[in-house]
Amino acid sequence: MLLSELSHWELPAGVHALCSTRVGGVSLPPFDSWNLGDHVGDHPKAVASNRQSLQAHLGKARAVFLKQVHGVEVAQLTPESLDGLAADACVTAYNHVVCTIMVADCLPVLLTDHQGRAVAAAHAGWRGLAAGVIEKTVHALCLKAQVDAPSLRVWLGPCIGPTVFEVGAEVREAFIQQDAQADLYFVAHPQHPNKWLANLSGLARQRLQALGVAFVAGNDGSLPWCTVAQSSRLFSYRRDGMTGRFAACIWRSA
Repeated sequence: MLLSELSHWELPAGVHALCSTRVGGVSLPPFDSWNLGDHVGDHPKAVASNRQSLQAHLGKARAVFLKQVHGVEVAQLTPESLDGLAADACVTAYNHVVCTIMVADCLPVLLTDHQGRAVAAAHAGWRGLAAGVIEKTVHALCLKAQVDAPSLRVWLGPCIGPTVFEVGAEVREAFIQQDAQADLYFVAHPQHPNKWLANLSGLARQRLQALGVAFVAGNDGSLPWCTVAQSSRLFSYRRDGMTGRFAACIWRSA
């Protein structure tokens, strides 16, 4: 099962994108059922079968799965790229090479330019977001496509929502030190002193806006986009602990 919300993202000709859910695979609980992560304790044969199901949606294109480490490295993908590259973002101008990000609460970010010259994807948890993974991904995509940031089109996928993403004061401070306006995306926790509720997708939109990116679709911080709230559709590490991973993918076909 794929997220229907992605269909609302207007893509240039020759560029395709999808986001999987937890529904439609073969994994058993607590990874039920379309788990694509091979690092979470699920049976390898189940993961392989689930990835084959994803491949059926990709057609001639091939997903490249990264080893995500909550950093800011942007991998340059080619048709020869193997799974397991240590990076939290990727970019390519090659056809049929799928930039793929796996998540279970962190924010998946898909990007392309208005002419579809190149595509990119980023894994934006709060650590990567604060460290600049979006800025580095936008820069890499602009170089690859030979465009400026206002020419980009971005989609934000599901992530932990602003009503349940509890963080410490140090997380809030990490963002405010870089931009005082980031304070708008933190609300004091109503029950726990020195704790805050963070709006991850809002922080990502703020950073994209600061870069000059005007076209941002997808996650608006509302409940339908919250991984924790959408237990029947989406995996959530914060909610379940041991759980699977869903994927956001973008690729070129021409």
